Amino acid sequence: MTHPTDATLHAIDDAIGTDDTDPRGTCSQCGRPLGNSPSDDFCSENCQAVWRAANATVLPGHEVLDRVRDIVSRFNVFPSEHCAPMLALWYAHTHAADHFYVTPRLILSSVEPGSGKTRVLEVAQYLVRAPEMTFSATTAALFRMVSEGPITILFDEVDTIFNAKGGNNEDLRGLLNAGYKRGAAVARCVGDAKAMKVQRFPVFAPAALAGIAGNMPDTITTRAITIHMKRRRADEEVEEFWEEDVERETAPLREALATWVGSVTDKISRGRPTMPPGVRDRAAEIWRPLIAIADAAGGHWPDTARAACVHFIEVANADHNGGGQRMQLLADLRDLFTARDTDKLPTTEILAALHEMDEAPWGDLDGRPLDSRRLSAFLKPYGAKPKDIKLPNGTVVKGYRATGPGGLADAWQRYLPPSATSATSATVQVRTVADTGEVADTSATSGASPPITDGR
Repeated sequence: MTHPTDATLHAIDDAIGTDDTDPRGTCSQCGRPLGNSPSDDFCSENCQAVWRAANATVLPGHEVLDRVRDIVSRFNVFPSEHCAPMLALWYAHTHAADHFYVTPRLILSSVEPGSGKTRVLEVAQYLVRAPEMTFSATTAALFRMVSEGPITILFDEVDTIFNAKGGNNEDLRGLLNAGYKRGAAVARCVGDAKAMKVQRFPVFAPAALAGIAGNMPDTITTRAITIHMKRRRADEEVEEFWEEDVERETAPLREALATWVGSVTDKISRGRPTMPPGVRDRAAEIWRPLIAIADAAGGHWPDTARAACVHFIEVANADHNGGGQRMQLLADLRDLFTARDTDKLPTTEILAALHEMDEAPWGDLDGRPLDSRRLSAFLKPYGAKPKDIKLPNGTVVKGYRATGPGGLADAWQRYLPPSATSATSATVQVRTVADTGEVADTSATSGASPPITDGR
């Protein structure tokens, strides 16, 4: 297809009788003289792009994704076999982000520096669409770049803007929070005092964020797929990263990826992929673009993508930093009730057990141990409330039950992934305690496994 501008210039040349003879030949796309073009085949970059799009060879999607996965695996040691395939799908989705309603955030976290986060971004910049690699872009600059887009944000050391010393970065946080959904915009006042006006900046853009674990807010992590990177052991080897070689090698691969994704955009944008059992709500929203791409690719990718989906959602649900302290408390209480094989526990026993957990924060929570008041405050949003419990000696004390109104089991089922040993199985074989003589109602804790969600 000839660009309209090229056709117009052609008509003008014909009208005034311009001699098109050029010793270098003519453009392979529009037929005009090459003139001073640095290319021996095309008179302009536009003609080159049009010709390539029309004559590109579309490789099978599963082959392209395999090659992306393989090159990603060469320069990093990942904590799971699901990481490289997920990254390949995420990179692919950036080439069609405008066709999706959601672009999942990609988080690369680690407890210590030197764990390979930056290397992932360095490789990604040669595979994603319109990469913008940044360490400290100003808020105004990033707003402008996103609004003029399309770009893919690759933000390293992002933890510095989310930690307590992050300073005045609320606008940047707002961009990263809101920009995962198409159509999102942030309104800001621009201009001087005499000509002030409200301008809405579109903020929708794919974003990969790398930083030290524990500093990113839930508003980001619940919209993200997170890889917890680990520092390589001495016996774990990766290929040497020579950037100029990687850039040269990945150039045709990125073009092949963009070409294939472009050939299936209608299919993936209108697709309604079947999610793994139990995946719903925001978890399904986040994974829909990646699974749609995998389905379009064919081969092993539909199964590979769904296995990765289940893996990363389970990691997110079990990630105490990603889920917050309340999620960790729910998990620790479920483990405690299971270990004690009981339906009820006094608050004093619960607190004593929590304080003794070596890898939990309850013994020193903001400088003091968790107490009954804060325990109640943590559990109140889940509908779990302290109840009167009669001990075997007849004493009545405050405590918590697993089942019944105000019990913990409902929250366990709604917000925690299923455990290897059901945390509420203790309610099936509950011992008779001399409080009311009731047999624990197991109906609330029996049945199908809880759905896999991200806690929204």
